[in-house]
Amino acid sequence: MTIALSVSDVHVTLGANHVLKGVSLDVRPGEFVTLLGASGSGKSTLLNVIAGLLGVDGGHVTFDGVNVEKRPPQKRNVGVVFQSYALFPHLTIGENVAFPLLAARRPAKERRAVAEEMLALVQLPGMADRDPASLSGGQRQRVALARALAANPGILLLDEPMAALDKQLREQMQVEITRIQRKVGITTVSVTHDQTEALTMSDRVAIMHEGRLVQVASPEDLYRRPVNAYVASFLGEANLLPVSDGGLIDDTAGVHVEGTAVLRPEDMSIVRPDETTPAWSIEGAVRLVSFQGSRYRLEATTDHGRKVVASLTPSADVTGLAVGSRVRLACRNPERVHMIDTVPTAAIPIPV
Repeated sequence: MTIALSVSDVHVTLGANHVLKGVSLDVRPGEFVTLLGASGSGKSTLLNVIAGLLGVDGGHVTFDGVNVEKRPPQKRNVGVVFQSYALFPHLTIGENVAFPLLAARRPAKERRAVAEEMLALVQLPGMADRDPASLSGGQRQRVALARALAANPGILLLDEPMAALDKQLREQMQVEITRIQRKVGITTVSVTHDQTEALTMSDRVAIMHEGRLVQVASPEDLYRRPVNAYVASFLGEANLLPVSDGGLIDDTAGVHVEGTAVLRPEDMSIVRPDETTPAWSIEGAVRLVSFQGSRYRLEATTDHGRKVVASLTPSADVTGLAVGSRVRLACRNPERVHMIDTVPTAAIPIPV
C-alpha cells in the first residue's frame, strides 16, 4: 500500500509537558484524514510536526517514504490553511493567492495565471484585483485555500479553518472544501474539535486523547464501533449502559457485568405499556422532552442516576411524557448495539 505521509512513534515534549506520546499514523495518497480531539489532546501539535513548525524528540516523519523531520517548513512542499486565514491586507486577492509562487521567484505571467485558476477552483472568479477587506469570512477562507493550493503542494494541512465561521456558513464550507479536495486529489490532514465537521469531510478520523491516538477509522466505523467509552462519548452522543445476560441493567450491585452497551440516541424508541419488553431496554423518569425541528429529544434518568437519551422522529407520539413521568426506552435492532469492554459504573460518563 502506497503511503503519502507516515508519522512513526513520534514524541514531542514542550517544557515539562509530554505532548505527543508515541503517535503513529499513515495517510494514503489523496486521503482526507481529520485529527479530532479535545483541547490539549495534541492534535495541533501533530499538525505542526507534519508542517515542520515543530521538531520531534523521537520518531520519524516521512513523505512518500522520504524522511523529512529535519527539513524546514518551506522545503516540505505542504500547503497550510490556518484558522486566522493570515491574508496580507496590503496585497490584492490575486497577489495573496500567488504569494507562494512569488517566494519561489516564478514569472509574473505564471503567477497571474495560477492565481486566476485557483480562484476559479474555489468559485471566486474575477476577484483577483479586489482587496481582502472587501471579502466575507467564507470568501477569505476560500482565498486562503486557493493560496495553499497555488504551489501544487504534496500535502494540504487544515488547522481548524472554519472555527471562526457561523454554523450555516461552516456547513456550506465543509461541503465546498470536500468538493475541492476530491477534485484536486490532494492528500489532506485536518484538525478540528467539531465532530460533525470530522464526520462530514473525512475518509478517516483519528481520535486523539492526552497525546495518543486512541482510534483511527472511517467515520461510520468510529460512530458505530467505538473502541472504548471515551471514543463513544466523544464522537457524537451515546448511551453507555452496563449489560448482563444479554440485556441492559441499571443497578450493578451484586450483578456480574459482562460489558457496556453503546446505544446511540437515534436508535432508541419508546416502549408502550402494552408491548412486550425488549431485551435492550431500560426504564427511567422523564427529565426533558424538547422539540428540535427534525426530532424530539427525550432525556430520562434511571432510578440510579444514569441518564438515557433518545432522539425521536417529529411524528413520534410524546403525549403523556410529562417531566417526572415513567418511560421505558429500547433499542429494537440488536445490530445497532455495540459492546465495549466492561467499564466500572463510576467511570461511565454520565452527561449533565
